Amino acid sequence: MKDEFKGDTRDVTISIKGLMGTDEDGEDIELVTGGKYTFDDRRAAFEYMETELTGMKGTKTKVTVDPEGVLITRSGTFNMHMAFEEGRKNYVNYETPYGFFTMGLATQSIKNELTPAGGRLEVRYLLDLDSTMTTKNKVEINIKA
Repeated sequence: MKDEFKGDTRDVTISIKGLMGTDEDGEDIELVTGGKYTFDDRRAAFEYMETELTGMKGTKTKVTVDPEGVLITRSGTFNMHMAFEEGRKNYVNYETPYGFFTMGLATQSIKNELTPAGGRLEVRYLLDLDSTMTTKNKVEINIKA
């Protein structure tokens, strides 16, 4: 994924809904925050600061979306790079204040409805920690100017 964007950057409201676990006993998380959004030639990028609600206060999250997939980069208190590519499994070394661990991300689907004005992104994936405990996850992100 290229990192340079030529589009204008604007202030937006970012709404993130996540379901982690299974449909029966999953944990819902919702965050609404301000951030920056750029759209350029079928690619989008947005960034925001994590809060106490997500348990990652002091961490900046940047999400880059292009036809190849979605890349999430976190830096600060928590550091990681997560790549989501439909139909592929990627591994992530996750650094936290409590130590390192490895996550497997098997992307089931990506729905990208982002435009220059904002829009919606949905990613469904399976997550495993150190090749054990697997959970079904969904994240839905809405961007509004």
